[in-house]
Amino acid sequence: MMVANAAKRLTCHQCQRPQSTCICRWISSTAHAVEVVLLQHPLEARSAKGSARLLHLSLPRSRMVTGEVFAERELQALLRDPFEPNADAAQDEKHAILLYPQTTDDTLAPPILNPEMLRDPSRLRLIVIDGTWRKSRKMLQLNPLLEQLPRLSLHDLPTSRYLIRKAHRSDQLSTLEATCIALSQLEADAERFQPLLTAFDGFVAQQLAQRDAGIIAASKSRENTM
Repeated sequence: MMVANAAKRLTCHQCQRPQSTCICRWISSTAHAVEVVLLQHPLEARSAKGSARLLHLSLPRSRMVTGEVFAERELQALLRDPFEPNADAAQDEKHAILLYPQTTDDTLAPPILNPEMLRDPSRLRLIVIDGTWRKSRKMLQLNPLLEQLPRLSLHDLPTSRYLIRKAHRSDQLSTLEATCIALSQLEADAERFQPLLTAFDGFVAQQLAQRDAGIIAASKSRENTM
C-alpha cells in the first residue's frame, strides 16, 4: 500500500505532472519562426487543466516563466535578450508584441502595431500571459513594461476546443489555442500548427476522462460510507 501511494507521487520530470496524469504523449514538436515567451500566473502553474506547459514543450523556440510581478530587469531580458546566451544581441534583436486585446480600461493606450514590424516573423517575439482574464489584467497592470508593448488582437475566432474549462463566451480560447492562432497569422501558415491543435484535443479528452473517473470514484466512496 505504501509503495502504491509512493508511486502515485512520482512526478514526470518533463511535464512536471504526476506520472499517473502525465501529458507527454500529447507533445507535438512544431517548427516556428516567431519566438514565444509565456508569462504564467502562479495559480495556473498548479492547475491540471492548464495548457501552457504542453504548448511550451511543443514549441522549441519558447520560454516559460511563472510569476505575477517581474523585476524590470528580468522582464526586459525576457522581452529583448537573445534566447541563446552566445548570440549577438544587436543582430538578433527582436520586436516584442503582446498577445492581448485592446480594452477600454487600459491605463495607457498601447503603441500601434507597425505593419512593417510583421514582415519578418523571425524577428518577432510573442509575449503571452497565461492566466484567467482577471489575473491577466492584474499582471498587465503590475508590469508596466507589458503595457508599453504593441498588441496583437485576434478576431473572428473559432469556437474553443477547451471543454475542460467553462468560458463566458464561445470565442474565449485556451492559451495554447490563442497562441497557435496568433502564430498561424504571423507566419501565414495555419496548417503547420494543426497537428498541435489536434494533440490538444487528445489532452482535453484525457483531462475529461480523469475528471469523470474522479467523479465516479467519489460517488462510490459516498455510497460505501452510507
